[in-house]
Amino acid sequence: MIPSEDFVVTDRGGIVENRHRVHAAVVDATGRLLYALGNPTRLTLARSAAKPAQALAILETDGFERYGFDDADLALMCASHSSEERHIVRTRTMLSKIQAEEADLRCGGHPSLSENVNRAWIKQDYTPTAVCSNCSGKHVGMIAGARAIGAGADDYHLPDHPMQLVVKRTVAELCDLDPQDVEWGIDGCNLPTPAFPLDRLARLYAKLASAADRGEGREGSSTRDAALARIFRAMACYPELVAGEGRYCTVLMRAFDGAMIGKLGADASYAIGVRASDDTRRLGADGALGISVKIEDGNIEILYAVVTEILEQLGVGSSERRRQLAEFHRPRRVNTMGITTGGVSFPFKLRGSKPDGENSRPAA
Repeated sequence: MIPSEDFVVTDRGGIVENRHRVHAAVVDATGRLLYALGNPTRLTLARSAAKPAQALAILETDGFERYGFDDADLALMCASHSSEERHIVRTRTMLSKIQAEEADLRCGGHPSLSENVNRAWIKQDYTPTAVCSNCSGKHVGMIAGARAIGAGADDYHLPDHPMQLVVKRTVAELCDLDPQDVEWGIDGCNLPTPAFPLDRLARLYAKLASAADRGEGREGSSTRDAALARIFRAMACYPELVAGEGRYCTVLMRAFDGAMIGKLGADASYAIGVRASDDTRRLGADGALGISVKIEDGNIEILYAVVTEILEQLGVGSSERRRQLAEFHRPRRVNTMGITTGGVSFPFKLRGSKPDGENSRPAA
């Protein structure tokens, strides 16, 4: 049973208007569940929060070296970008590296995830095309990966294409699941997207952060560890490519300056990888932390508020760093005259278990 208080409340004049159901999982580097909200094993479509795992499948082909991709390109492969000029230019540059054309992309254009970009497009009477897709980097990477494994790239997006079979195996391995236990749908960008228990998404991100702690090329680390560490580094070093100006993922990663990465998935899923620190150890973690969140009704604004509240309840990072997320934490509820009409509140409290089974709360 899902506890009745695991929701977010929005009100208008003190009158409850909406309740948004929350599910969340906090795990350590071993995959051990530390804290939870709602149903931490809810079958969840990761959507774009799965992009680092999909990027790993590409990185583990020889396509990166063959085509001369760099860490900025890797960040764009993990991105749900805002279609800013820098994102479109990088997509075109990546296409030129693999000697492909925009017509080779099996994604379509769509309105930008940035209101500012959309306004500019409207003024210019601009019609976005495939290079403007927020998933364009991932699609270029898939073409490169398909060619690198000797498969034709025309149908790289199809679920039974050899490149997608590599992706499916990689995702299952990162989640410590049998491939048969991962379900697949088709994402908005036309590529397969995985569904698995929510805590496995947290486990995936804990692995990314744990690999970053071990470092690339360190003695005893595996080739996969080095690849995971590189993905973490690319996202942390190029947060503006992972999302865009003013977007939550970019603001979060800039605020925490290499200590964590975060990635949005459409319809309100989110995942964070937190490198080991005194904070993670205080929370009972063996090394790094992974955090995953799903808002049942798909509300993105509420998602960002909840993720920020969870970081607050966990006490991860300094208060100065968390304050940089303040505009997302308690979004203003205003009318057309700019008058405040209501607010957002968080009745939920993260729940955990001590070794003796006694319920516990994070001691922030």
